[in-house]
Amino acid sequence: MANPEAIYQDVLIVGAGLAGIDTAYRVSNEVPHLSYTILEQRAEMGGTWDLFKYPGIRSDSDIFSLSYPFLPWKGTNRLANGSEIKAYIEEAAAKFGIDQRIRFNTKVGTVDFDSAADLWTITADHQGEQVVYQARFLVACTGYYDYEAGYEPPFPGVEDFRGQVVHPQHWPEDLDYQDKKVVVIGSGATAITLIPAMADDVDHITMLQRSPTYVLPVPNADPLTMFGAKVLPAPVAHNITRNVNAVINVGQYVLARTFPKASRKFLRNINKSMLPEGYDVDVHFKPKYEPWDQRLCVVPNGDLFTTIKQGKAEVVTDTIDRFTENGILLNSGRELEADIIITATGLQLLAFGGVDVNVDGAPVKPNDRFAYNGYMLEGVPNFSFIIGYTNNSWTLRADISARAIARLLNHMVTRKYTHVVPDLGGKVLTEHPALDLSSGYVQRSPDAMPKAATEQPWMIRHNFVLDSLDYRRSRVDAPELKFGTVDAPSTAGV
Repeated sequence: MANPEAIYQDVLIVGAGLAGIDTAYRVSNEVPHLSYTILEQRAEMGGTWDLFKYPGIRSDSDIFSLSYPFLPWKGTNRLANGSEIKAYIEEAAAKFGIDQRIRFNTKVGTVDFDSAADLWTITADHQGEQVVYQARFLVACTGYYDYEAGYEPPFPGVEDFRGQVVHPQHWPEDLDYQDKKVVVIGSGATAITLIPAMADDVDHITMLQRSPTYVLPVPNADPLTMFGAKVLPAPVAHNITRNVNAVINVGQYVLARTFPKASRKFLRNINKSMLPEGYDVDVHFKPKYEPWDQRLCVVPNGDLFTTIKQGKAEVVTDTIDRFTENGILLNSGRELEADIIITATGLQLLAFGGVDVNVDGAPVKPNDRFAYNGYMLEGVPNFSFIIGYTNNSWTLRADISARAIARLLNHMVTRKYTHVVPDLGGKVLTEHPALDLSSGYVQRSPDAMPKAATEQPWMIRHNFVLDSLDYRRSRVDAPELKFGTVDAPSTAGV
């Protein structure tokens, strides 16, 4: 029922990162008379790009497909650093008045849908005080990992180490690594970003990996992008570059999965050509898995390889026996000396930012429900979530979902519906992983995400081209969506 003490909004968005601002833009344009608010647990917007502060933090997707189709990216480099992306998100929010709708330092705890009134009640904490909202429609733009803590495996002897242990997700602003010996544990995107970013300032830096990762050097300056920026209006040049890059990324992924042996050979040859003569590429840069079983790591202008070739950094492929007073003892018997150890050991999956979702008081477990078109949950009314691609830029899928949500809301307003719920209709589905990767953060939490199936519209397909086509030809009144209206008086809007 309606709570007279609650703050009512037609649409409530949780999270003010890339997806949250995108969703707010789409909703405000498609259904401008609906009220909306964004609840953000942090003090600033930006999501990932406000959270991570480690040296060299940047996108590992090209910035043109990572940026919004409705706000041209002004630079010409392929990859952008974290502060640039955060500033871009802030620019978008200010330009479209979205920044006025954000409530910062507000952490959502529980949400409960009341079927008798078709309303969500959202209980949140704002700087130590409880605040309650009610909304007709709820959108979780919280990503899929835990913002509170990254993954840190239990290292034997870590208490004996006399230096400093740092996880990139909690980077100290005053960390002094000048002329220090640094060991970075990990081989993913964070590690390969940290190594070249820190190499010029430290005494010695080592990337310690248990097993190699596929690394692809890419030129940071794209001649086609630079030419388009000179001769075309900014919006036209931006959207051409954005879509071309997105399609190329899909093509590269499909080729890699279709011809894995050729892809392995191609990547190995590129890596070998950029490393010192005689370098043991098969030990340090030849993974056991196939390309795109895990996300491919990209390095701008091959900076990681340049740093290794110049002797500024070392890659060690080995396993850890234990931490010691002075560093890390490896199972090979070698000891890596360190003043600072950086545990770039990954993320922890977390659905909906850890928000407890209930329908009529009954808890909803995300992994018990199938995802409808990758943005709604089976059996959960008036609820959407946004996740991005694992093999392409996050925003490509986020924007498709945001447009679908806005289109759905417009349909509900037009037909005066107060609820919509995806329904299996008794269909038995074959399950398929929502995040089809063998990466550690996915394998550690196989039940953290909603279920996906092998058939549409219950498939979470990581293919921008096919998803774009599906969106254009899909029906907003698809048979899997059950619409209805409650008799109870609504507060406003939907």
